[in-house]
Amino acid sequence: MRIPILVLSLCLFSSSLIYAQSGYYEDSYRFSRAIPAGSARIMGVGGTQWSLGGDVSNIGGNPAGLGFFRSSEASVTLGYTDWGVETSYLNQPKNYHTSSFAVPNLSYVMANPRDDFSRGAFKGGAFGISLQRIANFNTEYGFFSDKAGSNSIIDSYLQDANGYTEDQVTNFGLTGLGYNTYQIGPVIDAEGNAVPKSYESINGFVAPFQDENIKQEGKSNQINFAYGANFNYKLFIGGSIGLRTLNFSSIKTYKEEFNEGPLLNSSLQETLRINGSGVNLNLGLIYKPIDYLNLGFNFQSPTFYALNEEYSAGVVANYDNFKYEPENKILGKEEALTDIILSSYNLNTPLKVGGGATVFLAKNGFISLDVDYVDYSQSRLSSRDFDEGPDNMAIQNTYKGTIDFRAGIEYKINMLRIRGGYAFYGDPIANSPYDRSTQQISGGVGVKFDKIGIDFALVNQKYNTLYSSYQVLDTQGENIGPVTELKNSIINGVLTLNFSF
Repeated sequence: MRIPILVLSLCLFSSSLIYAQSGYYEDSYRFSRAIPAGSARIMGVGGTQWSLGGDVSNIGGNPAGLGFFRSSEASVTLGYTDWGVETSYLNQPKNYHTSSFAVPNLSYVMANPRDDFSRGAFKGGAFGISLQRIANFNTEYGFFSDKAGSNSIIDSYLQDANGYTEDQVTNFGLTGLGYNTYQIGPVIDAEGNAVPKSYESINGFVAPFQDENIKQEGKSNQINFAYGANFNYKLFIGGSIGLRTLNFSSIKTYKEEFNEGPLLNSSLQETLRINGSGVNLNLGLIYKPIDYLNLGFNFQSPTFYALNEEYSAGVVANYDNFKYEPENKILGKEEALTDIILSSYNLNTPLKVGGGATVFLAKNGFISLDVDYVDYSQSRLSSRDFDEGPDNMAIQNTYKGTIDFRAGIEYKINMLRIRGGYAFYGDPIANSPYDRSTQQISGGVGVKFDKIGIDFALVNQKYNTLYSSYQVLDTQGENIGPVTELKNSIINGVLTLNFSF
């Protein structure tokens, strides 16, 4: 179980930030956010796929599209990702880049069409199986400041500790680590007695220089088993089951440096690892009212996760051989560590519904549009290892529903296909003046031979967010701790090889 800072989730409601050093409610969004992907063809047209059939992406997208297959197909997609983050803290910029290679999609479709002259509305269908990358967590970001901040993480420890006894604070999460390294301590009254319900910094307030680094790694993959059926070449119905795996790790290192003693510098490191599995259901249909128009609908159930985590934290504080009178102790390098804390919990992500339309330009290509709705406030946590109530309340108050849309076009010139696309994913944070929406621009080309297809797509995804290293609340309940702006730019290059037989 992660060690929470006292009432952190409850205090978030009045703020416009997502706090990155907090509880499980963050996982609900991090592990729910999945931008549609698949083959390079689909990526090139902006991810549109609810009303498009005959592509291996239908296995994990709209399984009704499998009903369009008249021959079997195997496909492999290779991908390269460069995740760039430009950060700004106190108007001081810093840039990060994290690159990775992957195989984001492996697919096989086994078509079983019926003869055109067979009786009945059922005209056959196709089974599909795919291994698909759902999410990539590999990134790094942070900040380094040559300017003194306006407050210290010690202020956060002080606010947490206020009103609690010394015995309580000793084992009180990150604040307990601050206490055990003498960054905060009981006030000593005129008679020399410790006043247990009020705390102060051992060295008073001195504005520190601050820096932080966060490195995240991991991915989420899903194995899909799908079937799509064809009825009179007009109505296509399909369904799939997804078995998902998830691995995520994060190492955060936060540091402060003081120009004056007795505390010279301090560092806090948190290590978090999460892994687990989940299952979901996907249902869809595509209807062709006329030859040149497809209408699609897709329903994706929540993913029901069972997750395990491992958490630990440590604090190091360096002093200038300061004599701490209450304990008659000379302070030098002081260290405090938590135990390695293990816990398990369940996460149900929100369901998603979507619809789309594709207009075919005779035999020269198509224009396609998708619209989705997903309400991130509907995620839910449950656990026997901790009280999930505050995090579920934070989910309901922090997040909201979004309407996302994607548009794409493909144009054919003999064997050549030229593609372009645009996507917009709404801001999931409620009551925030800061825009965290995502925009995506894509393009691609493809060549189709008799039994072989080669497709390439380049996708650029951009979004901004805010990161808070810790929180200190003012009298209005607003966080005045250090805030870093993150500008994310993710470039994906994908190459797909298709083999029909």
